[in-house]
Amino acid sequence: MTLTLQLPDRAAALKQGAWDDLPRATLESLAVEGYRSGRLSCAEVGEVLGHASRMETEDFLAGHGAWPAPTPEKFDSDLATLDRLRDT
Repeated sequence: MTLTLQLPDRAAALKQGAWDDLPRATLESLAVEGYRSGRLSCAEVGEVLGHASRMETEDFLAGHGAWPAPTPEKFDSDLATLDRLRDT
């Protein structure tokens, strides 16, 4: 999918100075917000950004304050797994 954004010239000039690569910064911001909102999974973020591994994606999300994003359900699932592993 190709996405086109229109920014007023003045805003575009200001933003371009803030980032070396405005299109990449925009894509990364979209990926981080997608992950935070639950609309994108970690795997989807990695795919969108072209990461070579899950670890690269996790490092990226952590660098943007979005990793880990535990939910109560995930926490309960992890506890159940730990309990199951301890019983074996």
